Amino acid sequence: MPLFGSFALIFALVLSAYCLFAGMVALRWQAVGIPSDRLAETARRAGIATWAGVAAAAFALVWAALNNDFSVAYILHHSNRDLPIPYKFAALWSGQEGSLLFWALLLSTYGLVLRLRHKVDVKLTAYASTILAAIQLFFLLLLNFAATPFSLVSGAIPPDGNGLNPLLQYPEMVIHPPMLYLGYVGFSVPFAFALGALIMKYPGEKWIHITRRWTMVTWCFLTCGIFLGAHWAYSVLGWGGYWGWDPVENASLFPWLTGTAFLHSVMMQEKRGMLKTWNVWLIFCTFMLSILGTFLTRSGVVSSVHAFAQSSIGDWFLWFLAVVFAVCLFFYVRNRDHLRTEHRLESLISRESSFLFQNLVLLAACFAVLWGTLFPILSEAIQGRKETVGPPFFNRVNIPIALFLLLLTAVGPLLAWRRTSWASLKRNFTIPAIVALATAALLMALGVRPWTDSSQLYALMAISLAALVTATVASEFIRGGRVIARHTGQNLLASMVTLTRRNTRRYGGYIVHFGVVVIVVGLSGAAFNQQKEQEMGFGDKMQLGPYTLVCDSYTQEDNANYSIEYAVLNVYKNGKPLFQMFPAKKFFKASQQPDTIVANHSTPKEDLYVIYAGKNFDTDRPIIKAFINPLVMWIWAGVWILIFGTVVAMVPPMTASAVPQAQRVRPITVALPAQSEPVEAGD
Repeated sequence: MPLFGSFALIFALVLSAYCLFAGMVALRWQAVGIPSDRLAETARRAGIATWAGVAAAAFALVWAALNNDFSVAYILHHSNRDLPIPYKFAALWSGQEGSLLFWALLLSTYGLVLRLRHKVDVKLTAYASTILAAIQLFFLLLLNFAATPFSLVSGAIPPDGNGLNPLLQYPEMVIHPPMLYLGYVGFSVPFAFALGALIMKYPGEKWIHITRRWTMVTWCFLTCGIFLGAHWAYSVLGWGGYWGWDPVENASLFPWLTGTAFLHSVMMQEKRGMLKTWNVWLIFCTFMLSILGTFLTRSGVVSSVHAFAQSSIGDWFLWFLAVVFAVCLFFYVRNRDHLRTEHRLESLISRESSFLFQNLVLLAACFAVLWGTLFPILSEAIQGRKETVGPPFFNRVNIPIALFLLLLTAVGPLLAWRRTSWASLKRNFTIPAIVALATAALLMALGVRPWTDSSQLYALMAISLAALVTATVASEFIRGGRVIARHTGQNLLASMVTLTRRNTRRYGGYIVHFGVVVIVVGLSGAAFNQQKEQEMGFGDKMQLGPYTLVCDSYTQEDNANYSIEYAVLNVYKNGKPLFQMFPAKKFFKASQQPDTIVANHSTPKEDLYVIYAGKNFDTDRPIIKAFINPLVMWIWAGVWILIFGTVVAMVPPMTASAVPQAQRVRPITVALPAQSEPVEAGD
């Protein structure tokens, strides 16, 4: 099987190289008028066949893991006989070489879908296919010459493997890396279309229409991957938090922030023919930041619980980044006249200015996170010593940026394209502003003291702005729903559903914004966290807020994969018994590494989060650490809302022919308050 896998990778490399060079020749012939349809078709089919080669190699590696083939060095280091089957399958992406193979597999799968749908726009797809082949060729060169996953063990084959990293033996780790990679890799497709459109001076905005759903799907995958990682950190690492501004965590934010900016700014290009250069470079930077994140993970230049061991392949990624940037810059300079804007910004009080400010704020956040992440590398290169910045720096810089972005999210829907009158803005902003002020007053009445603690001040501002966004989103649904209800006789709820179905992109986007609001409320709860650490023997008590934890007993279990020691804690609230909690400590036999099992009781109000932190060897007494983390459940609920909104935004809108007869009305021209010119109901 290792021989089969190695051959499959070589086969995929040859096919990818042919797809690239035949595609380039075919495009060149086409540009000078030489018939090239047959050559272009062979290049397309070679790209399709590349997927088969990479998939065969991935199958060979998974087969080796499932069959305990420890003659393969990668399987020896990342699996063992008693490892559960789902984690043996996850071994594909748990190490350096396997994760690169998984990246190549996902990239070839995206390429497969693109090439099968080539008739959407044959010429533009041919350019995109050729660019994807170039990216694929880079990863296959890595897999064949620098990080081969099928290297064999020298000497006697060990009877058992070293086992999977204990931190990865958690159900979410079976789906978190694939989601994250689907996001990272997926941005290759809009990048390929954008670069192809620039090279061929593609007329109009059709390349954006083609790639919009690609980008939204990719962005959704990356969002899921980021929050699955946050939930994994919260559930497994046992430190009471979900985001520590770790360098590899930060790396996932780089393309997410620029990708979010791109999804907003492309609407200005579609509606008004503006920001063409901006959008092209946004998607270029998003792809390059995905590669930069991969470099940080694999080069060993940053220390992280998420990073792979130090490796020489980091140089490969730096050279690849340099080549990508040079190619993008060359074609931009050569064809920049093609990106000339069609309109100018007419007013600061307009939908265009809102999108522009949102873009600037998102890029400011990206720069701040990038600067803080790379600061240790830069300080070492300049001063000769490595200096790091911690969570206080990131929080101090990014919290105000996030609050301003939340304000723009609230104001944006109230603005019309081109120009909005002050009277219209005041009329539509009054009720949401009252809701926000009332929310702030209520929070202070409930005990929030912003004048004594800056973290509580930020929490007050965040929740109040979240109320402002919620009121704005609700007003948009209600105002449009009333228009439809007035002319169809439907109730308001049914009318809002119809409204959403008629313009899924706009109202799906509003649902996404509401999901972000719910996440922000959850994040704000961190300002009110409580924690306590204490040695607890049998019968000992710990008091934390309204909760009393009483140590009932300790127990141990043992199996072939690990041994485990539990603490059994009885929990009381205000003197009333509630439930038992079982924080634990695992010890994995193959890897000889410990792992913490968190006990967490979660409610919409707060989480009671308890860990078994180990023993005091001087007293031989266990150490229990407990946290009260308010509103954490809101974060995970907000992610589900965000995903739902993204799916709604990708659904094609309901056409007039699809509207039920009872709901059909003639087009009604109404002047909605937020608009400066008449629009058709439901637009």
